[in-house]
Amino acid sequence: METIHESQASLRHFRSSARKARLVLDMIRGKGVNEAKNILEFSHKKIAKDIQKLLKSAVANINQVSGKEDTANMVISKAFADGGRIIKKPLYRAQGSSDRILKRTCHITIGLKVVK
Repeated sequence: METIHESQASLRHFRSSARKARLVLDMIRGKGVNEAKNILEFSHKKIAKDIQKLLKSAVANINQVSGKEDTANMVISKAFADGGRIIKKPLYRAQGSSDRILKRTCHITIGLKVVK
C-alpha cells in the first residue's frame, strides 16, 4: 500500500480534558474512515460527537487537496490529544478560605492518508 495524499485537521482549546479525548481517539486510530464514523456514531462518550465533526473536517481537507476521493481508501494515520491551557477559577469555602477549580482544555488532531 502506498500513500498518495495526506491531510490533517485540528481542534484547539476544546473544553474537555485530554484524557477523556484519548479514550475515544484510541478506538479509531488506524481504522478506515467509514469504520471510524460508525464507531463514533454509536459511542456513548459525549466527546465522540465533536471528534466526529473533526473527522468530517479532515475528510473535507483531504478532498480539497486531492480532488474528490472515495472515503473507502482513507485511513486515520494519526489521532492524538494534547493538553491545552488550564482555566483556574476560585471555589469559595468556609471561614474565608478558597480552593481552585481547574477547567482543563485540550488540542485534538486527526490525520488522514489515502492509500491505494
